This record gives sequence, structure tokens and C-alpha cells, in this order.
Amino acid sequence: MKLINLCVNGATRVGILDGEHAVDLLAVHEASPFLSISDIATLSSTSQVIASWDHLKPLFTKGVELSKTGMGRTAIEQAELLAPLIPSTILCSGSNYLSHNQEKANADTSGKEPEFFVKTGDCVVGHNQAIVWDPLLTKKLDGEVELAVVIGKPGRHIAIEDALDHVFGYTIVNDVTARDRQVRKRPDGSYWYELGRGKLFDTSAPMGPCITTQDEIPDPQNIMIRSWVNGELRQISSTSQMIWTVAELVHFFSINMTLRPGMVIITGTPSGTAWSSDEELGGKWNGTDGMVKAQGYLKTGDTVVCEIEGIGRLSNPVTL
Repeated sequence: MKLINLCVNGATRVGILDGEHAVDLLAVHEASPFLSISDIATLSSTSQVIASWDHLKPLFTKGVELSKTGMGRTAIEQAELLAPLIPSTILCSGSNYLSHNQEKANADTSGKEPEFFVKTGDCVVGHNQAIVWDPLLTKKLDGEVELAVVIGKPGRHIAIEDALDHVFGYTIVNDVTARDRQVRKRPDGSYWYELGRGKLFDTSAPMGPCITTQDEIPDPQNIMIRSWVNGELRQISSTSQMIWTVAELVHFFSINMTLRPGMVIITGTPSGTAWSSDEELGGKWNGTDGMVKAQGYLKTGDTVVCEIEGIGRLSNPVTL
């Protein structure tokens, strides 16, 4: 099942993406009641839906079937989609694809352990919403397509073999980055990272278009991942190329903190970022499979599209 957030008359409602249609479950209920009062209360919060999923899943399945008569059902291009979730915490793993490590200046831990940084819900925007380029913050705005893991079951010190049991589903996050804030050069020619201002700022985490539940992606280590800028293929890879698997990352982050329903883990990006073409910041482009080398960083008027198999496409324009 694919969960979405819809804006209906200014209010946020959880809905379902069914093929090329958005299903407004509350509108379906208003035409043909199938939810309790407490069920209805959950439809304004994806986190509440996730926490109550075992109860709600059969009801949502019924709602989708009822919608096929036409009630509460809208062509997806006519629906106003929001980010499918505003997480309290986005736990981030950098340098998790060998191909990305080979194209860039690396930190001391690159490829040795996940590079741990954080984004928040304040960074999140949805499908078709703008990535705002702030020239006072950065002259080198870049994007990274990443598989995002949505936690469904709480846990701390989660064993690797149990980790996928704690996953509710998967979405796409574009890890938008201010490269000139992230990558700093020392006088001796070596580099160091600042993953605070380089990663955490307004609109730096486009997310969507949906959350695909884990039963529809039984093997998160065998799906294709791509991105385009203005129709040019920038990134193409498979999640099989991750250094640390989804299960290993869930285990890794759970050592530091209790993972709770609605938290998100992003899992790194493959080669092809604009950084790779920036020799000033240690970039070394090595694209394959029809990838087009970036001729610069993101700018006003660009459109970034991120695609992950089994989830869909997340598209965002860049504006000032």
C-alpha cells in the first residue's frame, strides 16, 4: 500500500495512492461510512496511522475498494500532495555507496562507518514543492537521491537480524546539500566536513511522493535508484551497492537512540552528484550507464527528479 498526504481545503489528510489516483479516505467515509470516530482522528497524522497500522490496514483496503465507484478518488495530477510524513527526526547515513566515495573528497570515516548526521522535519517539503536556493547560505547547492526508511516499531539496540521487523515502509528523500558549507579545504590540501550547516536548512529534505509499505518492497537491497536534473540522467544505481544495508543502518542508529514510529533513516546516495564535477572541492567524476556530468550546481529554474523502484518519482523545482 502507498500512503500519501493530501491537502484538502487547507487541511492535511492521510490518503492512499492507488495507481494513478489519490484516494481521500475521509471523503470516501463521508459518502459511505467505514471508519470509527477514533479512526477518523488518525487521518490528519501519518505518525498516528503508522502506530495504528495493524488495525487500520484492512480498513484502508476497504476504503480503496469503496473509492472505485468514484467517491473520494482524484487523478493524481489533480491532487495537491504534501510530504507523506513530517518526521521529528531524520537520521542520515553519508558515504554509503562505494561509487559516491570514489567521486569525492572523503572524511576520515568514509567507507569505514556510516557518517552520522541529522535533519529535522523543518527541512521537509513535498512532491512538486520548491527547493529554495538561498545564495547567502550557499553558492554550491546540490541534490542526492536517497532511499528513506520509515520506522514502524519502536526499539533500542535492535539486532541486525530483527531490524526489518521495525520498518514500516520506504519513501524517497532528496538530501539537498550546501557543498561549500559541507566541504572545507585545509591549507595542506586535505579536506574536512561540516555536516551541520551543509546539510540542515530550509527545504533540504524533499520527501515523497508516498510511503510504500514494507510488504511491497520485501528486499530493500535490490531496487533501482535514479535522479535527473532538467531531464539529464545524473545518478543511476541499485541499492545492492550500499556499503551498509538497511538492516545494518537500523541497527547502527538504534545503538544511539530509541527508534520510534515515524522516524526516518536516509541511506546514502550513489555517484553522479554535482560535487563530483567540482575539482575545487575534491570531486572526481566517474559516471557510467548514460549519466550526464553536471556542468554546475543547482540554480533557479532547475527541476530535480528522484526515482526509486517500487516507490515512484519525487519532483522538485529550484527557486530563489
